[in-house]
Amino acid sequence: MSQSRAGLYIKSAIVVGALICFLLVGMVPLDSFADDTHHRGKGFENVYASKSKKFFDFIKWRLNRIGREDPAEKNYDFPMAENDPAFLRSNRNDTTLTWVGHSTLLFQLKGTNILTDPHLSERASPFEWAGPRRMTPPGLTMETLPPIDAVIISHNHYDHLDRKTIEDLFRREGGDKTIFFVPLRMKQWFEDIGINRVVELDWWESHNLADLKIIAVPMHHWSKRNLLTHNDVLWAGWVVAADDFRFIFLGDCGYSPIYKDIGEKLGPFDLAAIPIGAYEPRWFMKDHHVNPEEALQVHLDLDSKKSVAIHWGTFVLTDEPLDEPPEQLIEARKERNIDPGEFMILRHGETIMPGR
Repeated sequence: MSQSRAGLYIKSAIVVGALICFLLVGMVPLDSFADDTHHRGKGFENVYASKSKKFFDFIKWRLNRIGREDPAEKNYDFPMAENDPAFLRSNRNDTTLTWVGHSTLLFQLKGTNILTDPHLSERASPFEWAGPRRMTPPGLTMETLPPIDAVIISHNHYDHLDRKTIEDLFRREGGDKTIFFVPLRMKQWFEDIGINRVVELDWWESHNLADLKIIAVPMHHWSKRNLLTHNDVLWAGWVVAADDFRFIFLGDCGYSPIYKDIGEKLGPFDLAAIPIGAYEPRWFMKDHHVNPEEALQVHLDLDSKKSVAIHWGTFVLTDEPLDEPPEQLIEARKERNIDPGEFMILRHGETIMPGR
């Protein structure tokens, strides 16, 4: 076989594989909308317009990766933190935040244990044998997690909504304890797998949980779960508010003025969890994934006293190496003269007590 024909076959296989990955896993957008309201027909849109990305842009991105170093093939050695599962299980007084990995956090406030975007599986994929694999172990396991009172889900991409973890957690809790907070039109997904304790909220709607108020807020992002769906399910950030502490969780987002809007309406915040990874190449990812410099601006827009970096160091989803986002955040902090304790980079499994 000639080299030219072999090259053609290889490129064709890459295009076909990329198409399958694109349609099933839903890691990048087909398009976006620019109307004023986030409800549009049977689907949803961002508050602020974002540039449309078409399928040929996705193919261009995947073809441009040919011959380049694959970030997934690099050896990473992220130090794990030694946390105290016994303390986390017994804690009823201290406010704590533990970064489990990616966008999974254990947040404890007023004796309530909240888990965000729980993902403890080996792959961020609909398949057990393919898709982005976990590069760093979770900082807490299903066995070491304390009893979970509430789970909050930001959106339905596979690196944020993992069926196996959800089902394992539901079975572990006996099905009658944990409440699942989800964006609009996601409740059906949970009911289809036998989970009925679900609170479904639109942006700016709220629900009381013990001494806390849980509020769904807009994010600049999108949703897709399979070939037949696109933006038919809402995406959201979440505010957990007590009388003396406010926490905001941003599962995944691109930059827009929406964070300043949230800061003005619900801030200031005592703590924010802000994504810093999955941003390259910028020409393709910019409208839906912030880079570290933009993440720092989100921190300022929200008027947050402290923030922690999430959505990095766990799954290779885009073109930058997994260890680049924290390095870039350190540089961005230096350039803007922001103290490291104001926007923190945690180790997997690390617990902080922001209330002290």
